[in-house]
Amino acid sequence: MKLILTAAVDNLGEPGDIVEVKDGYGRNLLLPRGLAIVATRGAEKQIENIKRAQAERQVRDLDHARELRDQLDQLTGVEVKVRTASNGKLFGSVQAGDIADAVKAAGGPTLDKRRINVPKGLVTKTGGYQVKVNLHDAVEGKVNFKVVGA
Repeated sequence: MKLILTAAVDNLGEPGDIVEVKDGYGRNLLLPRGLAIVATRGAEKQIENIKRAQAERQVRDLDHARELRDQLDQLTGVEVKVRTASNGKLFGSVQAGDIADAVKAAGGPTLDKRRINVPKGLVTKTGGYQVKVNLHDAVEGKVNFKVVGA
């Protein structure tokens, strides 16, 4: 079965790669989880859009990672809005995607949510928090954000 990957899959490829896999693996794992689409002529035209979106989120090199770290250090006013109880306790949790969206809304760089490390149980109520962002193997940034009730 010929598929086009829409997300990175271990031991298989990166988004936009055309891969040949066994029918069962494609039908039962990759397609239902949205990790791939069937390779057709129309889908092959979408490869450019997939690769462009991936390049936008990707950290190019060590200097670019340092530049992003400096931007994150200078960034202020990052607020994640969530539903809360009257005592400030959260309904639900704050995910890495929520933080990435809040950084973008505050005028910061576009971050890949998979690079944001939110320890389990860190965010339990409103207030200020800090999480680490793995920008490169040698560069790690920090994002300070505030959780507020919506």
